[in-house]
Amino acid sequence: MSAGTTTPPEPVSGELGDALRTAAAVLADAADARATVVLSGHVQPDADALGSTLALAEGLRRRGARVLATFPGPFTLPASLGWIPGAEGLVPSDSVPSSPDVFVSLDAASPGRLGELAPLLDRAQTSVVVDHHASNPGFGRVRVVDPTAPATVTLVADLLDGLGITIDEQLATCLYAGLAADTGSFRFGSTRPETHELAARLLSTGIDHAGISRRLFDTAPFGWLGLLSVVTGRATLEPEVGAGLVWTWSSTAEAAEHGLAGEQLEALVDVVRSAEEADVACVLKGQADGSWTVSMRSRGATDVARVAMALGGGGHRAAAGYTSHLDREATLEALRAQLRTR
Repeated sequence: MSAGTTTPPEPVSGELGDALRTAAAVLADAADARATVVLSGHVQPDADALGSTLALAEGLRRRGARVLATFPGPFTLPASLGWIPGAEGLVPSDSVPSSPDVFVSLDAASPGRLGELAPLLDRAQTSVVVDHHASNPGFGRVRVVDPTAPATVTLVADLLDGLGITIDEQLATCLYAGLAADTGSFRFGSTRPETHELAARLLSTGIDHAGISRRLFDTAPFGWLGLLSVVTGRATLEPEVGAGLVWTWSSTAEAAEHGLAGEQLEALVDVVRSAEEADVACVLKGQADGSWTVSMRSRGATDVARVAMALGGGGHRAAAGYTSHLDREATLEALRAQLRTR
């Protein structure tokens, strides 16, 4: 096998395999009919949502479909994601047809995570949902949902294989970005033998994996250091709450004071989680409308997806989140109450 392309593995079996084949058939028929396919990930897209969307969009274009890739608005991709191939072709959410032939939701744990695009699930002639969140309630007409998958991009790789699309360097870059991000550079417990097999397959195309990781994890504006100092300086440890809680807070307004966009707050929880005395790490991120976006991480003893679902959100056992419209202290108290009942 030469660098630049990859050889697909054996097809997935069982219920997931059936779902993948059904979704691939729906998308192949759409491409053959030159139908209009709208793809979107969740609000405030991360590398998995973006990589999944852009990889599948490009694959469908190569099959002949009329493709529009978008995200719920308003959104501005941070520099850490804007370089992913195909990002320049994203269109505003208000420019996509209200009743497309096919609507594909990627990496969205619930319809609410699709924002103003959620109605397309019903308005489209066919809707396909591709996701790996354990909290996904089951929505859309064709569902490819695997809570054991470490990232949605792994399911997209299977779909591309089912569509007969060769995964070359461009597609592999999109997929590897999502894979590296959602596995924490392969450190998280969701990483499986097949995860490394896919990574090896993507690396064989000749992607600049070091450059991808540097852009995702090791590049930030200088103002990030000042923000990090302030936010970690106010971190609080509460070892008596559940299996131990460490938390801190910031806001989009505070990020702006350091010359940063609000998206820069997303990485804070992965710093706070390093406190060994706490099983759960939490960052509350104040939004302009007065709400708090809450991100949680678990070392393993606590199912934070259960906690997030009880509070109106969702996610995975080890990584989850939700939005609170209470004030900061009330938000924290509701979280503590849930952690005490873990």
